Amino acid sequence: MDILARLKSLFASGPIEPPSARKLNAGSEAALATSINGLRPGERSWITFEEGRALFSAMDDQYAFGELDEPGKLNLGAFAADRRVELDFRPVEGRIYFTRRAS
Repeated sequence: MDILARLKSLFASGPIEPPSARKLNAGSEAALATSINGLRPGERSWITFEEGRALFSAMDDQYAFGELDEPGKLNLGAFAADRRVELDFRPVEGRIYFTRRAS
């Protein structure tokens, strides 16, 4: 490859894909909080619904974070607010996403 081709490849613009979201450690609330603290502002990560239910809801898997699980939603919402992250529930994927807010 000649010098001109190398320079062009360095400055070529193409679509930049964001890194894929990584899975957080949800072994306990403390482990999840530690994982969330390691996120950069705007970074998105996730846990499974089952992990979220085990940590924040007293309802069965089928009903956790649904319309009848106000206590579970409030527990998870308070946890997220304390750590300055936004929540995104994705039932089809079976995931709860956390996105770190800018300070």
